[in-house]
Amino acid sequence: MTGIDENRFPPPGIDLSHPSAARMYDYYLGGTTNWEIDRQFADRLLGQYPIIRPICQANRMFLHRVVRYLVGQGVRQFVDIGSGVPTMGHAHEVAEDLAPGEVKVVYVDHEPVAVAHSRSLLREHGDPERHTVIQGDMRDPDGLWAQIRDTGIIDLDQPVALLLIAVLHFQQPPAPDSGSTEDLGPSLVARYRDLVVPGSYLALSHGTEDGVPPEIKKLLTELKAAYDASSSPVVYRDREEVARLFGDFTLVDPGVAWTVDWHPEQAGDNEVKVNFESASESTVLAGAARK
Repeated sequence: MTGIDENRFPPPGIDLSHPSAARMYDYYLGGTTNWEIDRQFADRLLGQYPIIRPICQANRMFLHRVVRYLVGQGVRQFVDIGSGVPTMGHAHEVAEDLAPGEVKVVYVDHEPVAVAHSRSLLREHGDPERHTVIQGDMRDPDGLWAQIRDTGIIDLDQPVALLLIAVLHFQQPPAPDSGSTEDLGPSLVARYRDLVVPGSYLALSHGTEDGVPPEIKKLLTELKAAYDASSSPVVYRDREEVARLFGDFTLVDPGVAWTVDWHPEQAGDNEVKVNFESASESTVLAGAARK
């Protein structure tokens, strides 16, 4: 599998000196929105731990199922932060099958490649009146919320579904000149919970070492070391810490669960079948909750 034309692209501002977590995720899912530096790093990890690919696929299928569930609950507005590149179906594509012409989505990512390719996808398969993508930094919730409002796509005075899928296990550091190495993830999520109006939902997935088989825990330790050294630093949280990210929102049954266990009845006709010996091998906890 080859990636995008490295002589024709990249867009301005892209860093090709380090592999990108977003572009590697695209590669794990079978996409082509990646560069040689991403593929080399990803192939090295896949050679040691081929289970990485089904873990990523299971997480992507959780995104599809949670969007279907939320559309079924009447949600018609989505904000997808850390949306990544358009591989294996974006939220608006899943929603359109259930509520054609009704659902509005704003995608947000800081990665220039993810933004550029999402724009390309939306030009071909989206509706500019209902779907858009912006480049933004989730570490500035109020500024990002203003950007979202300025798109005119979503009415933030009405309920939305905020999606934070596989983004919070990448460390969200303070500004470089702050002198701090604290992970801002929980405080950022708390602010986003404050920003959404009652009736809104928060859906997220998050990598964990909690409760995984010993051989998988070894994989996660080595993955963290590899990502910390070469890409985006990783932070794992246990089940209780993931549950706390929902604050006082009301968790949807079954609560915080492995990605493969969350509402399997919401699987679509084209769902990728991912088989693990145990659900804990998926290594990613997921859930949704209502304000």
